Amino acid sequence: MNEKAASKEKLTSICRQFRIDGDILVYRWIPAGHINTAYYVAVYNGKEVTQLLVQKINTYVFREPVGMMRNIERITEYIRSSERTMEKRRRLHFRHTAERKNYLVLKNGVPAGDDVDFQDESVEFWRVYNYIECSTSFETAGGDPEVLRMSGKAFGRFNKQLKDFDAAQLMESIPHFHDTVYRMNSFFDTVEKDPKGRAAQAAREIAVIRENRDFAGTLCRQIEAGELPIRVTHNDTKTNNILFDKDTLDPLVIIDLDTCMPGLACYDFGDTVRFAACTAEEDQPEGMRLDLRLFRAYAEGYLSEMKDVLTPAEVESLSTGAAVITLELASRFLGDYLAGDRYFRIEYPEQNLRRAQAQLALFQDMMRHMDDMRQIIREMTE
Repeated sequence: MNEKAASKEKLTSICRQFRIDGDILVYRWIPAGHINTAYYVAVYNGKEVTQLLVQKINTYVFREPVGMMRNIERITEYIRSSERTMEKRRRLHFRHTAERKNYLVLKNGVPAGDDVDFQDESVEFWRVYNYIECSTSFETAGGDPEVLRMSGKAFGRFNKQLKDFDAAQLMESIPHFHDTVYRMNSFFDTVEKDPKGRAAQAAREIAVIRENRDFAGTLCRQIEAGELPIRVTHNDTKTNNILFDKDTLDPLVIIDLDTCMPGLACYDFGDTVRFAACTAEEDQPEGMRLDLRLFRAYAEGYLSEMKDVLTPAEVESLSTGAAVITLELASRFLGDYLAGDRYFRIEYPEQNLRRAQAQLALFQDMMRHMDDMRQIIREMTE
């Protein structure tokens, strides 16, 4: 058991609050992810073993976790009701407390109401949902076009499942999440304040972001002009947020719905391109560039589901979205580094700086290959 993990007694108590009785047979901390803390838990009640994922939500990031869980409830119920014949492994099922809540609030280890201060360090916010058996995920695509193609199909299918869902029903679980004008303003405000005295060390990276500040607002201007429709989007479309059948690699279900909220299709498309259609790890700027072969594979999978859903303007925005979201994330990584690494979990002191450098290298290569990306999209949609 990793030293970061909660105790067996703590996890047992949480499971019982979600009306899951029995003894924990196995439990382990799951190290994946930058934000929340997750545990695999297997509970035996004397008749059967129930496999679960137990998660503690980072309420510094998700400051309105109750609203976030309301979003998730609406989305999962909509998908379940509209696709009643869906195999059980292809949907998420969140457990509920006796009060019919799909979350649990603790204050000093004791169940509390929703009127607590979620920034109080004594407050914890937990949820429990089913573990998808015989599944696997990929931290990266590993340069495999087929993984990218199937990932594109999975996220395209998710967007398509929700194409008629009214995005106005959802709150912004992280306000201004992809408002790149706001992001740029916040970033340069942090640069000016330089709270940890790190700006001089990142002068080159700050200059690159400053040079491309106007481009970063491209999609925001299109939204204001009414050129792009607002849809329900996942907003964290990394390959490790897809569970695949471990034998066939058929995509089963999209997980980590915390950032599901109103957004643009090109956000979801672009974030996977940023994460997986590249040649290096997220914190390795050396050799980081766009891999057009992987871009083509992902686009093929995504458009196999969404080609007839997207408007012409949305199709044209896909490549732009990949570059904008990469630049945006570079500013977020660098802003967090300048602020003292409060948002993204780090494993070594300069990891957020390295992440920003890698994203900027990828962004610059995307801009060099913008025409190539657009041509690939045209070939698949004309």
